[in-house]
Amino acid sequence: MLVLPAELTHRQATACLRMLLQGLRMQREPGVVVDASALAVFDTAALAVLLECRREALAAGRTFAVQGLPTALRGMAGLYGVGTLLAPAS
Repeated sequence: MLVLPAELTHRQATACLRMLLQGLRMQREPGVVVDASALAVFDTAALAVLLECRREALAAGRTFAVQGLPTALRGMAGLYGVGTLLAPAS
């Protein structure tokens, strides 16, 4: 499982994405799950990071899900029309 930090804004986006993609490449499971439950401070960059991670996972033939997405970030995703792309982990 990949884990998001407590803060993910434009300032941390590049480093966080690099970390997530490295973790994604190291995992061998068919499904990628990102744990966002620690995320407390975020902006739209968090959505961009999650969507890029999703794109990479799907390009590698894997599934993608997000666990513990904060309500406010879920609302932001819905507002931008990408809420269905960030499926909750079952």
